[in-house]
Amino acid sequence: MTGPQFGPLAGVKVVEMAGIGPAPFAAMLLADMGADVVRIDRPVASDLGLGLEPRFDTYNRNKRLLSVDLKSPDGLGAVKRMVGQADILIEGFRPGVMERLGLGPEVCLALNPRLVFGRMTGWGQDGALAHTAGHDLNYIALSGALHAIGPGGGPPVVPLNLIGDLGGGALYLAMGVLAGLTDARTSGQGQVIDAAIVDGVTSMMSMFYALRQMKAWTPQRGSNLLDGGAPFYALYETMDGGHVSVAAVEGKFYRELLERLGLATADLPKQNDRKSWPAMRERFAAIFRTRSRDDWTKVFEGSDACFAPVLDIDEAMTDAMAGERAMFGTLDDVVQPAPAPRFSRTPGALKASAPNPADDPTAVLADWGFDADEIERLKAIRAIVTRA
Repeated sequence: MTGPQFGPLAGVKVVEMAGIGPAPFAAMLLADMGADVVRIDRPVASDLGLGLEPRFDTYNRNKRLLSVDLKSPDGLGAVKRMVGQADILIEGFRPGVMERLGLGPEVCLALNPRLVFGRMTGWGQDGALAHTAGHDLNYIALSGALHAIGPGGGPPVVPLNLIGDLGGGALYLAMGVLAGLTDARTSGQGQVIDAAIVDGVTSMMSMFYALRQMKAWTPQRGSNLLDGGAPFYALYETMDGGHVSVAAVEGKFYRELLERLGLATADLPKQNDRKSWPAMRERFAAIFRTRSRDDWTKVFEGSDACFAPVLDIDEAMTDAMAGERAMFGTLDDVVQPAPAPRFSRTPGALKASAPNPADDPTAVLADWGFDADEIERLKAIRAIVTRA
């Protein structure tokens, strides 16, 4: 695989220091948009990944790989040389690790003043918790987000790691390094992007902090407009054990929801009468239990009642909308989400599965300006290796 020649980021060079979770996902987003992302990994197998076969390692698709011995002066020198050419560097280590490797921001920005140095952590580069281990669940716990998720009268619910790792982490990192790149191209100066998951999730919670101060949001789970408390913004079980979602917040959509449920508005409390919500929720629940999930889907087909069946992962991949929107593609017989968002003139693409550590690194090094003699020497002294 040679450097990408597609997408809005064609020509952008990214050095990614191998890690897990949000940093690789952020780098995947850049790679999907055509950036030439080279992942710098350890020379021996490590516990950084999940032991995935490359074709299933979707966070590392569209990237290239170099296994480098950073303890070797020549290996470190090779990475520094790449940093000197890169537009963006992404790392997801604890604070201080890159400095100990000899690749801290001061070193890298001295080599390349235009470099955008993206740092991904849970707690940030400073503060009491900066050097403490953590994962998605811990980060969202301190933001108020975790406390707000769960049924009324029950405990908080463990969500998938979409909120912290990917939402507050990877997406903010990707936005940050691209904003930094835009500035570097006009100012000629790079900078360090401190992307902390706690910062990102806190930012995502902006509306809820405001609602709480307005006394329009209560700390009691399952009692608010958007946490399942409202009968018209909730999940319901169906006769066959499936579930459906309704989100008819606006009045006209709510009226259509009632119509499809066979309820007359004249006989019901007003939509936003919060005292009536528990009773209305029970009434809606009893109605939804009278039919199967697929039957209700037919009832609501074509309506503006803000209804959707709750699909499992297998169903989502084969759903009609997914086909109409081409939301999934296939690489090496592995179905995976297509690049997003979509660009009308310079679309992203699924070009290659994650690289195999056993692949020859010659083409990668050549594309980054190393000549044949240099490449052979780096391989001979095992500063850069191929892993079995």
